[in-house]
Amino acid sequence: MNSPPQAEKKGVRWVILLWVLVIFVAGCAPTRKTGHEGHEPGKKILFYRNPMNPQITSPVFMKDSMGMDYVPVYEQAKGAAEGEISISSDEQKLIGVKTERVGRRQLYKEIRTVGTVAYDPELYVAQEEYLGALGLSDEALIESGQKRLMILGLNDEQIGRLQKEGKAQENLILPEEETWVYITIYENELGLVKAGTPVEIDTIAFPGEAFYGKIAAVSPVLDPMTRSAKARAEVQNPGQKLKPNMYANVKIKIDLGSRLAVDEEAVINTGKRTLVVVAKGSGNYLSREVKLGQKADGYYEVLGGLKEGEMAVTTGNFLIDSESRLKSTSGGEHQH
Repeated sequence: MNSPPQAEKKGVRWVILLWVLVIFVAGCAPTRKTGHEGHEPGKKILFYRNPMNPQITSPVFMKDSMGMDYVPVYEQAKGAAEGEISISSDEQKLIGVKTERVGRRQLYKEIRTVGTVAYDPELYVAQEEYLGALGLSDEALIESGQKRLMILGLNDEQIGRLQKEGKAQENLILPEEETWVYITIYENELGLVKAGTPVEIDTIAFPGEAFYGKIAAVSPVLDPMTRSAKARAEVQNPGQKLKPNMYANVKIKIDLGSRLAVDEEAVINTGKRTLVVVAKGSGNYLSREVKLGQKADGYYEVLGGLKEGEMAVTTGNFLIDSESRLKSTSGGEHQH
C-alpha cells in the first residue's frame, strides 16, 4: 500500500502530464485563418482572387474547392505606374514566377524554304530577246528586256556579262562544278536575304549530303499569288550530282548581329497587342506593350517598349497580366 507522500507525488505527476497533453493538443489543433496571414503590412486589400483563376474573385477571404487560400489583391501604391500591381511573396512562389534580364545578344535566324535546280528555257529565251534588242539598238526593248531578266533573277553584273559575251547561256557561264538553284523567299523574310548570303541545300536523291553556295540575286518582283520572290543561288555541284529540275530543301542562316532581345517565353500576344510583364522589384509588376522585330534562337528582337537591364517575367506572366487587367477593369466589382 502506498504511503501518503508517495500518493501525493503520483498526483503531481498526473497533473503535469495532463497539462503537457493539453498544451500539445492546443498546439496541433488547426488554427482558423482570417485571411490576414502573410499579408503585406501597410497595403490595402481590394479583394481576393482564386489562386488558379484570376477571373474568380471574392470581397472576403475564402478557400477554393481544393482548400487553397484565395490571394489578396492590393491597392496600387502611390507613385506606381498605371496598371502596376503588387503581388505577395507567397503568391509569387505559388505561381512560380521566373524572370530573365533583357539584354543584347548575337542573334542568328535560320530560314527554311525550298528550291529547284535550274533548267529554265524561259530565261534562255529572255536572254536571246535581250541580245536581239541590243542588236536593234531599240532603247525601249532593251529596257524591257533588262527588267524581264531581273524578274527572272539576274543581277546587273550578270546582265552586263551577257551583253559583253553576246551569247545566251543555259548555265549563265557557270563552271562545270557549279549550278544555279532557284529559291523561294517569302515576303516576311525578303528583307533579310541579299546577294552574298550563304545557303545550304539537300535533296532526297542524296540524303545526308549538303551542297553549299551563296545568293547571287533576288528578284525585285513579288508573286501576288504566293507572296514570294525568287532568289538565284550559285551552288557548288561536285560530280554534277544536282540535275536540272531537281527539288531541293534550302537553309539560309542570317547573322542579325547584336540586338536588344527578350526571351520568347516572356511575350504575350493578345491578338490586338503584344505585351511583356516587367518585374519592377519589391513584388511590383507591370504589363507593358512592346514592339518586336525578328524572332531568332528563342528570342525576339526588341524594337521598343523595353530597356536593357529590365527584368522580363518568363513564367507566371500570363497570370500576372490577367490579374493586372482584372484589377484595372473590375473597379471593385467581383465575380463570385
